[in-house]
Amino acid sequence: MPKQAVSIIALACLTLLPAQASAAPKDARSAIASKIKADVAEIVSGINTKDIDKATKYDAPDFVSIESGREPSVGAKADHDGLAMAFKYAPDWHLSLIDETVDIAKAGDMAIYRGTYNEDSKHDGVPYTHKGDYVAGFQRDADGQWRVHWSVVSWESASKKKG
Repeated sequence: MPKQAVSIIALACLTLLPAQASAAPKDARSAIASKIKADVAEIVSGINTKDIDKATKYDAPDFVSIESGREPSVGAKADHDGLAMAFKYAPDWHLSLIDETVDIAKAGDMAIYRGTYNEDSKHDGVPYTHKGDYVAGFQRDADGQWRVHWSVVSWESASKKKG
């Protein structure tokens, strides 16, 4: 999905968020963006180390995952089970973040994360890489913890054989 389309989707989602009486201060918004980027880095680290609990640590109970080429996963358990299956299918799967942006709702209680990454793996023993996009909706829960309530993963380029 082109970055411009992802940006338009993210901005459209933010405009639909409920209006709050006050906006979060700029320094608070910066801290939120840093926290969410750190959370995504931890998710990616969990994927790269095949640590399912770490990779799904921030899933909300009602988490929905939509990924190219498969049916959506609904619920944190479905995401957990799906990653366990993916780790068995592609044990050398590795993600590398290329760039990332966090758009924060004015009230500071919701955010949209957008990132581009390279995915390296093997298919039938042949190493390949492809570029993808990850877009996720975060919301601060009542306990103050940021949780991922939905995510969309789409390929930006076709797989390319390495070597």
